[in-house]
Amino acid sequence: MNRPYIICHMMTSIDGRIDCEMVGKLKGVDEYYQTLKELNAPARLSGRVTAELELALKGKFSPKKPSETFEKESFSKKKDSEGLEIIVDNKGSLLWDDDSKYERHHLIITSEKVTKEYLDYLDSKKISWIVCGKEKIDLKKSMEILFKEFQVKRLAVVGGPLINSSFLDEKLLDEITILIGVGIDGRKGMPALFDGFSMDHPIITNLQFKEVKSFKNGAVFIRYTIN
Repeated sequence: MNRPYIICHMMTSIDGRIDCEMVGKLKGVDEYYQTLKELNAPARLSGRVTAELELALKGKFSPKKPSETFEKESFSKKKDSEGLEIIVDNKGSLLWDDDSKYERHHLIITSEKVTKEYLDYLDSKKISWIVCGKEKIDLKKSMEILFKEFQVKRLAVVGGPLINSSFLDEKLLDEITILIGVGIDGRKGMPALFDGFSMDHPIITNLQFKEVKSFKNGAVFIRYTIN
């Protein structure tokens, strides 16, 4: 399978929580972005929930003809760019500004259940897209398209627990890198680094330790490869 080398890079509290507002208050935020840059993965991928909180405009796309779905695999490449901001949005619901207003070129990955109207909307914003998967996004195939058609060789997954878990479950992650900030969350029900598997899912994913380093403010960076 020809696909990018994929690293899940996240910042957590010491109890493994990744709530965005909480993480932003921890010592180590600057080190998170520093270590992300050092991973040499110019393409970055987020899930819909993270993108809605941090990247997209407010509101939802409302198609006039919701029954007219695309129903085929395809892609549209608007420009060559190593620094891609990739967003996984299963049926196409997020709103965006014109791509020229963003620092990084945007690419939306969605399923064949996306409406034709939404793809036209992305085209009007000069945003690239990949449509892949009948009922939901086919992550493996979309990564192959990303590699072949968009020349993405290294990718950092920087999303939330569901998208992280999806990549892990599909055996698409090569590394996991964690910047542990200085602080404890501890609130019941707050999102963890990986979350959402059923109770009958295999309990352990084996990892191989690769690197650890600490910073003066107490933050710690840990790097693992996946066996």
